Amino acid sequence: MPIIESLSNLLPHGGELYYFKSAFNEQESQLIFDDLINNVSWKQEPIKMFGKSIMQPRLTALYGNDGMSYGYSGIRMPAIIWTPTLKLVKDRVEHLTQSSYNVSLLNRYRDQNDSMGWHRDNEKELGRQPVIASVSFGATRAFQIRPYKFKEPPRTLYLDNGSILLMKGDMQTNWEHQLPKTGVDVGTRINITFRCILDANLSF
Repeated sequence: MPIIESLSNLLPHGGELYYFKSAFNEQESQLIFDDLINNVSWKQEPIKMFGKSIMQPRLTALYGNDGMSYGYSGIRMPAIIWTPTLKLVKDRVEHLTQSSYNVSLLNRYRDQNDSMGWHRDNEKELGRQPVIASVSFGATRAFQIRPYKFKEPPRTLYLDNGSILLMKGDMQTNWEHQLPKTGVDVGTRINITFRCILDANLSF
């Protein structure tokens, strides 16, 4: 029986959202965090927002299967082949979520001033109902969601070190999410979002 069946869907309607609080223990999480800090090819790249080019308020990297790439907000990133540590994380995530992934977008939030604005992960190459597993290492940060059409007050979930947040079903159609800045001093958080590109032809 898939483990996700023992968890409660955190969304009241229009999609599925599951939270694995302790997918990696404290020692594993620290070792993975240190390796990702030192051995990932981090970059700060510009994206297009409202017709303007701005630098992303975070560092990013893309890793995945050979030949993969991924694009969003006007940029296209070719995937670097999985490192041993990312392959280890990927295997654990695939086992727990009962899904397969061929790319991972990494975000490094250096402190409380780094953020990700409201968005949906609804790129065509991910399909109509993408399964996205978001893994957190390092500092705990607030993750907010709200209905896409009605912009209700956001619901907040705090993503802990070593946790997995699984988004699936119609969530990317009906809900948007963000990782806001905070006025409280926090340390570095690394987020790995595992995805599956369904049609490689759409990624070029």
